[in-house]
Amino acid sequence: MSSKVIAQQSWPSSRIGGGLLAAGRGLALAGLMLAGVGLWVALAFAVTFVVLGIGLFLIPGILLAVRRLADRVRRLAGEWTGVDVGIPYLRRPGDEGPDGSGWRRLGWLLTDRATWRDLLWLTVDSTIGGVIALIPASLLLWGLFGIVMPAVWKPITDAGGSNWYAMIHVTSPLTAWLSVPLGVVFVLLGLWTGRWLITAYFRWARLLLAPTPKAELALRVRHLTKSRSELVDTRAAEVHRIERDLHDGAQARLVAMGMTLGAAERVLDDNPAAARALLIEARNSSARALAELRDLVRGIHPPVLADRGLADAIRALAMDSPMKIHLVADLTGRPEAPVESAAYFAVSELLANAAKHAHARGIWIDMRHERGLLRIDVTDDGHGGADASRGSGLSGIERRLGAFDGILALSSPPGGPTVVRMELPCELSSPKTSSY
Repeated sequence: MSSKVIAQQSWPSSRIGGGLLAAGRGLALAGLMLAGVGLWVALAFAVTFVVLGIGLFLIPGILLAVRRLADRVRRLAGEWTGVDVGIPYLRRPGDEGPDGSGWRRLGWLLTDRATWRDLLWLTVDSTIGGVIALIPASLLLWGLFGIVMPAVWKPITDAGGSNWYAMIHVTSPLTAWLSVPLGVVFVLLGLWTGRWLITAYFRWARLLLAPTPKAELALRVRHLTKSRSELVDTRAAEVHRIERDLHDGAQARLVAMGMTLGAAERVLDDNPAAARALLIEARNSSARALAELRDLVRGIHPPVLADRGLADAIRALAMDSPMKIHLVADLTGRPEAPVESAAYFAVSELLANAAKHAHARGIWIDMRHERGLLRIDVTDDGHGGADASRGSGLSGIERRLGAFDGILALSSPPGGPTVVRMELPCELSSPKTSSY
C-alpha cells in the first residue's frame, strides 16, 4: 500500500439528510458528466484537425484536462463515500527543450494505458454513470411533482396538456389526489437509496479509473524505489547533521575542557585557587557536553523507546507536552525496531504540529495492532486546515511511513478537529515474560 493522503467520508446521520445530500452530490456529478461531454467534443474536434497539424497541439491539453476531471472524481470518491480509487498514471517525463517537450508529452499520454481507460470511462460515464448519479435527484423531484399534483393538474389540462403521473392518468381531482401517495413513495425511495446509488456510482467508476493489478504493482515498485531513495538521502542528511552537531557542540566543549585542564595543571603549584576555578569550569563544561550528547542520542533513538517500547515512549512524550494528551494503547507485543522508531517520530511530529500550528489544547492517541497493521489514530481539537500537499511536516511523515509501505490518512476540515490515521504493515514480537 503506497503512502498517500486521503480524506474520510462524511454523511449525515439522518436518512433524510443523507438522501438530500446524495441528491445534491448526484447533481454535482451530472455537472462533471457534462464537462466530460464537452471534453469529448473538443477531442473529436482536435482529432479532425490532426491532418492540418492543429490537433497535435490541442490533443495533449485536452487529454490532461480529462485526467484532471478523472482525478476530481477519484478525490470525490474518497471524500464522499470512502471508495479508494488509486491514481494509475505513469510518471511524466522531464521536458528537454521547446522542440521536443510537446512531442514527448504527447507520446507519454498516448502510450499510457490509463489514458485510454480514462477515455473509456468518459464515454460510459455519459450514459450509465450519468443515469446512476441522477437517479436520487430524479426520484425526489418526481415524487415532489406527484405530491403537488392536486394543485397543478388543472392548469396543465386547461392548457391542453395530457397529464400522466407514472401509471395514473390525471384528469380529475380524484386521480390527482391518487398521485400524492405515489409521490410520497418516490420521495422515500429517493431518500432511502440515494447514498447507496452514489456509492455504487463511484464503485463502478473505480473499475475503469483505478490502476489495473499490473499497473498497481508497477506503481508500487516505483513508489518503493523512490521512498527507499528518499530514505537513503534522509539518512545521509541525518548523519551529516550528527557530525555537525558533534563537531560544533560536544567536540568543541571537550577540546575546551582539555585546554582548561591543561591550564589548571600549569598553575596548580603556584596558584591553587586559580587551579580550583579552572577545574570547576572544566567540570561544568563536561556536564554541558554530557547533556548535549544525551540530547543528540535521544534525537537519534530515545532510550525509553529501546528499553520500554512504543507506548511508554509516547507516554514520555505526553509528560513533556504542554497539551493534555489521552493515550490508549492495545499492543500485545512490540513491532520491529525500525517500524517502532518510524511510528514514534511520526507521533512526535504530529504532537509538535498540533501545538505549533493548530494551537490544540487536547490530543487523543489510539494505538492498536489489527490484521497485520499497526494503526495509530491521532486526533486534536485545534483549528484544522492541515494539508500535506503544502510541504508541511506531514510530508515528512508520509515519506517516513512510505519507506515501510505505510499510509497516512488525513481529515482536517477548517475549524477542526484534525484526525490523522497512520497504518504500518508489521508483525508484533511476543510479549516479554518476567523470569521472577
